[in-house]
Amino acid sequence: MDSPMASSSQDAQKIDVLIGGAGFAGLALAIALRQGLAPSFAVTVADPALAGTAKDGRATAIVAAARRLFETIGVWRDIEAQPILDMVVTDSRLADVVRPVFLSFDGDVEPGEPFAHMIENGPLLAALAAKAKDEGVALRPAAVTDLEFATERANDRVNVRLSNGEALAARLLVAADGARSAIRERAGIASHGWSYGQSAIVTTVAHERDHHGRAEEHFLPAGPFAILPLTRDAAVGHRSSIVWTEEAQEAARLVALSDAEFHAELERRFGLRLGEIAAVGERRVHPLGLSVARAFIADRLALVGDAAHVIHPVAGQGLNMGLKDVAALAEVIVDAVRLGLDPGSLAVLERYQRWRRFDTMAMGIATDGLNRLFSNQSDVLRLVRDVGLGLVDRLPALKRLFIREAAGLVGEVPKLLRGEAL
Repeated sequence: MDSPMASSSQDAQKIDVLIGGAGFAGLALAIALRQGLAPSFAVTVADPALAGTAKDGRATAIVAAARRLFETIGVWRDIEAQPILDMVVTDSRLADVVRPVFLSFDGDVEPGEPFAHMIENGPLLAALAAKAKDEGVALRPAAVTDLEFATERANDRVNVRLSNGEALAARLLVAADGARSAIRERAGIASHGWSYGQSAIVTTVAHERDHHGRAEEHFLPAGPFAILPLTRDAAVGHRSSIVWTEEAQEAARLVALSDAEFHAELERRFGLRLGEIAAVGERRVHPLGLSVARAFIADRLALVGDAAHVIHPVAGQGLNMGLKDVAALAEVIVDAVRLGLDPGSLAVLERYQRWRRFDTMAMGIATDGLNRLFSNQSDVLRLVRDVGLGLVDRLPALKRLFIREAAGLVGEVPKLLRGEAL
């Protein structure tokens, strides 16, 4: 007896690409595909968040390569971004009166191009959704609830049903639905990794003095405490976003404190370099771990962003890795379609997996090592890392390489991350 999906597949709307997830990765991929291919190439994005009921108050560091992607697809001009003009790294204990700077970065990756910007998620997501609509992307405020992959009778489509009852038959399904990807799970792709037993506290802090575009990362025994500059707000004045790492139970205790008690703990870590401070954003807690999907592809399926990998935020690369996925997959699909190839076939998607999987594993190992090196009480390890940071700080050529690596401009860089249209 045929399954409900099989029996309804003849009535399903045929499209080229269905993207499950309307975050940065999903929307940017949809825009890039519509811009790179003929108007007849049908792209749909499905996500309940498109109903517009949820607000994202977070902020994100966008490295230079990712900024080039957003500029190339035509959304960067529509948002307000704070350039990160320099960055300092310290390593100390919480009780230390002085936090000596062991490493600093300044300058541009290219003349006039800062190595990173801070953006607020809400305005960028809104700009991406508006651009996707303008480019002819079909936006569906619904979740992917059922999927059925190729059979011998119909091996050129994946049949999908959405939570609004709509049936679609796509040549390619892209999972861009986050770390707990329902699409990845329904496709039977395992994800391997571990929890760090840490959580990141994220909020926005108003401060008396101007940050002048400086980012700070203070390595404390419990984990890094990052201060990331934001644009000035008319209501609260100068602002920064913080990412504050603590052991999971301690993070839960801290966010549950009264405003006065939370302020005291925040001030111990933030300091008074920027004058009086006040937490003005919602306190959010995010458990931290490392997770990498066993495969980034299957027949008629590709994973991007957090659906494919989650890493520690110590280097601020999580979202930017997802945008590398987008740039690589978009280039692979556009090249294949222009050659008359099937964009959902394993032969085509294997190029995407080769391009992204090694880089992902390398970054996962690097961030895991950094977290283990810095999030501890060992005086021996502290001496080793401080000597290492000091040596890097005294080698301008090595610092420039690190800046370009952090900016996403080293290695085989996809066209969109180079600022080139597909």
